[in-house]
Amino acid sequence: MKNSTMTTTNVTCASCNATNRLPSDRLVDKPKCGKCKKPVFSGKPIDLKAANVAAILNHNELPVLVDCWAPWCGPCKSFAPTFEKAAKELEPRLRFAKLNTEAQQTVAARWRIQSIPTLILFKQGKETARLSGAQPLGQLKAWLKKQGVA
Repeated sequence: MKNSTMTTTNVTCASCNATNRLPSDRLVDKPKCGKCKKPVFSGKPIDLKAANVAAILNHNELPVLVDCWAPWCGPCKSFAPTFEKAAKELEPRLRFAKLNTEAQQTVAARWRIQSIPTLILFKQGKETARLSGAQPLGQLKAWLKKQGVA
């Protein structure tokens, strides 16, 4: 009898913040959260708040790309559809999240956000890369590929 080892990946549910241990080779199969039964992946960025930022960044084994933005920022508004399209195309290889720096000033200050939009890539809860400015989709994908996540 063969001894097979299944690799799993911990992924945080965007709806209830529960950590789900999912078979790594089944992430594309539209898994549902074991706690709230909602889809774990929605193809849309997660709205980060002080209350869920630790769960989303620290309990996801997938890299998390955060768009730090503000509602009054023109470049942020123009970049939003590009970020949403990237989320739809690249999830579940990585998670996408948005942080409203006006509403979440404590988190923005902790991350030392000095210009917006700013993209921060987190792996295992640690910042690994940062990019400022709105990016066309092709450049965003190239940057993510350079970071080893796309």
